[in-house]
Amino acid sequence: MKKMEADVVVVAAGPAGLAAAITAGENDLKAIVFEKANTTGGAANMGMGPLGIDTKIQKKGFLEITKEEALDIHMKYTHFRVDEDLVQTYFEKSADTIEWLEDMGVEFAGAFRYFSESAATWHIVKPENGVIGPRAAGPMIRIMTEKVKELGGEIYLETPVKSLIMEDGKCVGVKAVDKNGEEIEARAKAVVVATGGFGTNAEMIKEEFGYNLWQDFFPFNVPGTVGEGLKMMWEAGAQKFGANVEMIFQLKDNLNWFLMDTVFRQPALLINQNGERFMNEGYMGNTTFTGNAINLQPGRYAYLIMDDGLIRHYRKNGPDIFDIVHPEEAFDAIEPEFARAVEEGYDGYFEADTIEELAEKLGIDAEKLQETIDDYNDMCDENLDTQFHKNPKYLRPITGKGKYRVGKFYIAAYGTIGGVRVNKRCEVMDGNLKAIPGLYSAGSDANTIYGDSYNFTLPGNTMGFAVNSGRMAGEAIADYIDSL
Repeated sequence: MKKMEADVVVVAAGPAGLAAAITAGENDLKAIVFEKANTTGGAANMGMGPLGIDTKIQKKGFLEITKEEALDIHMKYTHFRVDEDLVQTYFEKSADTIEWLEDMGVEFAGAFRYFSESAATWHIVKPENGVIGPRAAGPMIRIMTEKVKELGGEIYLETPVKSLIMEDGKCVGVKAVDKNGEEIEARAKAVVVATGGFGTNAEMIKEEFGYNLWQDFFPFNVPGTVGEGLKMMWEAGAQKFGANVEMIFQLKDNLNWFLMDTVFRQPALLINQNGERFMNEGYMGNTTFTGNAINLQPGRYAYLIMDDGLIRHYRKNGPDIFDIVHPEEAFDAIEPEFARAVEEGYDGYFEADTIEELAEKLGIDAEKLQETIDDYNDMCDENLDTQFHKNPKYLRPITGKGKYRVGKFYIAAYGTIGGVRVNKRCEVMDGNLKAIPGLYSAGSDANTIYGDSYNFTLPGNTMGFAVNSGRMAGEAIADYIDSL
């Protein structure tokens, strides 16, 4: 068995783990980082940027939001079912963290809202190709990875951690295995676990939430997020606490059908398998609200019905709902995507010339579907939604001009969050809310700040919590080691 020693061992090299390792280095502590993948970054490689509150970037763009305002929004949104001290510590740190990243060389395209009702807290990393969208945060991860090494940290890829070493109730290291199968015992004064949750562990997803992975639940596929970090901490005595998903909605195989997913994210007619409307579609810009509503429907999916006339309207006049991720140019490029979906037999899309044909394809009673569409169109004609009170400017009749076009939306998530309870120092707590000495957690494993629903009104929150909690853990570890 290979023996190693360091001041701090970091389990996983996502944004939380990298931030913890950098912070350790800034405090003259040696860090060893073990990452089971062959690259650093984890889910952040698919992301766009972290939250920041009361930053210079916001002030320059006249997009100010104070820490007091943000904390008030967040605590009311979560009905105070989260640790306010943990939240305020993270929010207080977030502006400094944006500057901290800039000092390393990270450039930001600006501060953005996700959708119109959200605040401009999303500090999107300046994308290398100039196009704001998924994977924009890649340069930030590369810069953070190099900073770890510059400060003397060591990163071992393809080296999964298998267990924590506990002695006399303290965490004093880890056991890992390198890519050649050699066992490693790495001793340290403190350990940070930041393995990103269990978003691709079908068994844990079923056990915790009752969802069937890749059947009625289609999260972002981040390889390796199978929950081993949480299991290690639970075995070490950590309180099992607050596991949830960052609920969203999307088409199956979303990234392969990104343009189609974009086109169907409009406040048209949204129905369930029973052929019934179930929400005010005007809220579809908030992907968490919509995901929550779809989660209550039969089969946990819904159909968004449009027609060619409506698509032409959006192509000419722009969409009813804009957001920063889904480009309106999708309406100009959608026809070939419809054809590709039919050719490939994609089961997330349906088209039909008549309501009868559409009802058959969707497996919905034709009379019920006709009734729902007729009732909806009557409300459009009256310019009054008497069922859910959708804003009249979104009431556009579905007449089947050209063809009926339907996207099948499922519940999804960026990943899981939570599983262990931490305090504002990111110390892992046991069942009696006492800190387990030497054991810290950051990022999605420790993210219990949303209560029952991801706070999409303050976008950038999950990556923001990851980077900031990594720093919070690193600083707390420096104090802990000083006290030994």
